[in-house]
Amino acid sequence: MATGHANGTIQCPLAVPESIRAQVIQTYDLAGYRDSGGLDDLAAYAAELCRTEVALVSLVEEARQSFLAAVGFDRPETHRDTSFCAYAMLGDEPVMVVPDARADARFADMSLVAGDPHIRFYAGARLISREGVPLGAICVISGTPRPEGLTDFQRRGLEILATAVMGRLQDRRAQLEHVQTVEESKARVADSEQRFRTLADTMPQMVWSTLPDGFHDYYNARWYDFTGMPDGSTDGEAWNGMFHHDDQERAWTRWRHSLATGEPYQIEYRLRHRDGTYRWVLGRALPIRDADGHITRWFGTCTDIHEQKLALEEREIVSQELSHRIKNIFAVISGLIAFAARSHPGFGGIASDLRDRITALGRAHDFVRPHSPQSQPKARQDSLHGLLGDLFEPYRGDEQMPRITVAGDDVPVDDRSATPLALLFHELATNAAKYGALSVLTGSVILTVQRNGEMVSLRWQESGGPKLHTAPERAGFGSQLVELSAVRQLGGKVRRDWERDGLVVTIEVPLAAFSRPPGTGPCR
Repeated sequence: MATGHANGTIQCPLAVPESIRAQVIQTYDLAGYRDSGGLDDLAAYAAELCRTEVALVSLVEEARQSFLAAVGFDRPETHRDTSFCAYAMLGDEPVMVVPDARADARFADMSLVAGDPHIRFYAGARLISREGVPLGAICVISGTPRPEGLTDFQRRGLEILATAVMGRLQDRRAQLEHVQTVEESKARVADSEQRFRTLADTMPQMVWSTLPDGFHDYYNARWYDFTGMPDGSTDGEAWNGMFHHDDQERAWTRWRHSLATGEPYQIEYRLRHRDGTYRWVLGRALPIRDADGHITRWFGTCTDIHEQKLALEEREIVSQELSHRIKNIFAVISGLIAFAARSHPGFGGIASDLRDRITALGRAHDFVRPHSPQSQPKARQDSLHGLLGDLFEPYRGDEQMPRITVAGDDVPVDDRSATPLALLFHELATNAAKYGALSVLTGSVILTVQRNGEMVSLRWQESGGPKLHTAPERAGFGSQLVELSAVRQLGGKVRRDWERDGLVVTIEVPLAAFSRPPGTGPCR
């Protein structure tokens, strides 16, 4: 038998602490649930099934029991010390039956037994939460003892009604949990959005975002500060009107391409400043994708690069002017050599060779120097193949029978390697034109470039020229110049093989000698 406290609360041996039960009960939020009548039909059917005057759905808490549905009983709650259901929910059987409460020591002295409504018969099916925590019971009560208790059909029916009650309560709990989850999610989203906006507003760049279709729906404070436009006035497609007229179509085309392909967006354009001028900015955007790879949003930035752009343009102008003057110096030197040759006829052969070397250096410089869009070479300025093609132009011949062919790997070059490469291959081509394969119409040269890890092999192979019998007895100035360029300036090695069909020169040069690492060279 349970023991009582001074406040009348019955102390029952619970499977879980009352604090845990209270937390579980709270998840159902059942305050005022009786007024909704959500369980009245189940209570009415229990009374009809068991042929009793009273049927209740009780929720047993630490000090009281409240009724979520009631038939034939008008009190909304009672003290727990008068609760039959407090015992029923903790019983070993799904349904507890009390044939006559006056004959049961647990209940005989209860006020509801000794007094109104004079409970005699009780039967209750326990209500258990999904965690296994007892909550209360659905019960039937009568003022008349019932020695026979319940039939098997009634007992089973009461169990089914208990399951139905918990099903409805569980649905309510699930709805509440869903609402709570949604609210918590909204709160997290709102907090995340607030954090993002705060972060975006502190950035020096203009930040914007669009929907998957490209509709602009957000700009940070920096955008409005830069453009001077009212908040929201550039949403949708109005952003393009902020660009310089000459840049609008280009920006639209690039943006549509990114939207269609999902490729990152990057472009430089002129954006109208709040003072009415146009400033150069760099626009970038990346897509955000869901787990299935679908784009859910685009985030982008606009960075003011106007000062850098102007400085770069000024530097380009200065670089082009310096390069133009250097080119003029080459022309002046060639002119001086020609003038000296006319004054000293015996100097003519040497002058011609020297002038040709100066011309080769001029070609190399012209290839790697800064250019305007109008003077830009057709080949990439960092291409070894492009540089060699430019140097060999005087020896190329027709398309049906090229005299010099460049094949194999391409290697990046810059202004540091262009000069020794120009001298090196000018000497080889000149010697081939004077004495080797290019001295006859049927001769040709193949230059094969092969990259092997950190080394580059350049193989110059002549064929179809005069047959060779022995190597020259001594090396001329041209050979010394080849050694100077390849070994001293490029840090490589040179090997000559005087094969019968023509000269083969193999040059091994470190890859690092061709160009500087990115970001370490002079600006062009």
